Amino acid sequence: MTPALIGFAALILLCFFGIRVGFATMFVGIVGFAYLRGWGPALSLTGQQIMDDAMNYNLSVIPLFILMGTFIYRADLSRDLYRAAYAGFGRYRGGLALSTVMACAGFSAVCGSSLATAATMTKVAIPPMRHFKYADSLASGSIAAAGTLGIMIPPSVPLVIYAIIAEQDIGKLFMAGVVPGLLLVLLFLGAVMFTVWLDPKSGPAGEPLPPEVKRQALRVVWPVLALFTLVLGGIYGSIFTPTEAAGIGAFGAAVISIARGHLRTLDDWISTLAEAARTTATLFIVIFGALVFAEFINLSGMPYVLLDVVEAMHLSPTGLVIAVVFIAILMGMIFESIGILLLLVPVFLPALNQAGTDMIWFGIVVVLVTELGLITPPIGMNVFVVKAVMPDLQLANIFAGVMPFVGAILIALILIFLFPPIATLLPRLM
Repeated sequence: MTPALIGFAALILLCFFGIRVGFATMFVGIVGFAYLRGWGPALSLTGQQIMDDAMNYNLSVIPLFILMGTFIYRADLSRDLYRAAYAGFGRYRGGLALSTVMACAGFSAVCGSSLATAATMTKVAIPPMRHFKYADSLASGSIAAAGTLGIMIPPSVPLVIYAIIAEQDIGKLFMAGVVPGLLLVLLFLGAVMFTVWLDPKSGPAGEPLPPEVKRQALRVVWPVLALFTLVLGGIYGSIFTPTEAAGIGAFGAAVISIARGHLRTLDDWISTLAEAARTTATLFIVIFGALVFAEFINLSGMPYVLLDVVEAMHLSPTGLVIAVVFIAILMGMIFESIGILLLLVPVFLPALNQAGTDMIWFGIVVVLVTELGLITPPIGMNVFVVKAVMPDLQLANIFAGVMPFVGAILIALILIFLFPPIATLLPRLM
């Protein structure tokens, strides 16, 4: 137990000094393994662990969905999604922020990345909101918060990673994320309306569009809706596996991009594939490092000590999940979402299984909590992404803007606790 606690302290210290979490977890895991078993076994087993994980077929879904998102990004679809959402909501007070939430939901559904959604929609949505004199807090806060929808609405990379760690069905987890994702969209729309109700000047109404412009805006997004329906419908109907769905999705996204006038040259293909490869490599470094660290934690006996502690405290299954959620919220102040999943889930997995926790339901809960960590201080990765894209924005304004959305996420978390079928109904119907 003591080596594990020292390992966690060292990991936090390394991350505090700016070492990337993937390299930090890898270093601490190897050193901790060496302390417990010696350098020879540590290096040998670490290499074997990485090799086994790299050959894991289930992990192949990740680069394919990343490639799908990259193709969609290259097709410049975010602007069309934003125009389509604006056609429906733009004429209302706070309509541009409502449009931003809807566009982020659509873009993240095919992109699968919260950070990419936040970065892309910042470029698309901030200029028109400033043109209509929206408050910077509402404009930036709605983007930073709605960007987190990419972590819940399938296809979601965090859900894939959780499925692999907890040995759950990826398709069922994707289905479990649909209703909570839609619930979050509605709650985020409510957060925008609440903000505008408190301060009407923060979100003036936009200009109404002519009917023909509205129809044109809606027509251009149907290929993406069709692709999203094909990917999820194929998984839900057991027509193809999640990995096959990812391949079909990537192919469909490439076709859409080509049809829209992109990916017409060899340089376009090279830059797009290189971007997807860089993103995949960055993510896999985090995965491999965290899995090595998790092996060290398991070897230290920490999960079994925690299991004894839980039994001694006589926690109910719900009480145990609440304790894990609280720890995840604290970790969200330091680590990004993938790191939280990879570090937290393996530690508590034995105790959760023994308590009879529904691991599909718990997966939605823990991913929702990591979503919360993307917009809460002091780190708030999505907040810093918005700030990086628009440097003239003040961090204080962005954090102030996301607070109503933090409340929306907490409401969603409470509802999923009180009504588990929100997350479990669709998987049970598969």
